Amino acid sequence: MPLTARVALSSVTPRVALFGGTFDPVHNAHLEIASAALRQYGLAKILFVPAANPPHKPSAVVASFDDRVRMLELACAANSAFEVSRIEEDTACSYSILSIERLLAAGSGPLAFLIGADAFAEIRTWHRWRELIALVEFIVVTRRGAVWNAPAGAVVHELTGIDDPASSSAVRSALAADAAEVPVPDAVLAWIRTRGLYRSQQL
Repeated sequence: MPLTARVALSSVTPRVALFGGTFDPVHNAHLEIASAALRQYGLAKILFVPAANPPHKPSAVVASFDDRVRMLELACAANSAFEVSRIEEDTACSYSILSIERLLAAGSGPLAFLIGADAFAEIRTWHRWRELIALVEFIVVTRRGAVWNAPAGAVVHELTGIDDPASSSAVRSALAADAAEVPVPDAVLAWIRTRGLYRSQQL
């Protein structure tokens, strides 16, 4: 995974990393990634930003935005460095550049962008990606076998050692099968059961 640039995150305080995604549902690997980024880079906060209308998979989201936000709130309640944002709630399409511009305008910078290697490998397909890489530094979650190439000008840091294979699609399948073990926080699982989310007819 060749890098165009790699530097240590600066000691600017506060330092916030935006962690975006559908979180459909949030699961333990998401929380492990966020916790590892906090430790490794001395971040002040991880800002979870659930996508209201993701442009790359508009028909793939199962749970409502409100349910996904609530599950994130429950998952993040035990860690004061985790915060959930509804900044994309009223957007027609959840473009990361727009959320970042809004956060920076509101004084939330400087920002890092916590992102999986698979998503980062497609960064050149994102809306206004050149402006995006000029506004944030990237923390790329790199698992064994991941292949990606940083665009020229991007400031990239690797977060390694995350080998949890959990994915939201696998979690949804486990929930639909009523599996005994589901890798989500207990409070999130209780919400899913109460709301009847991710039943087999929804998948």
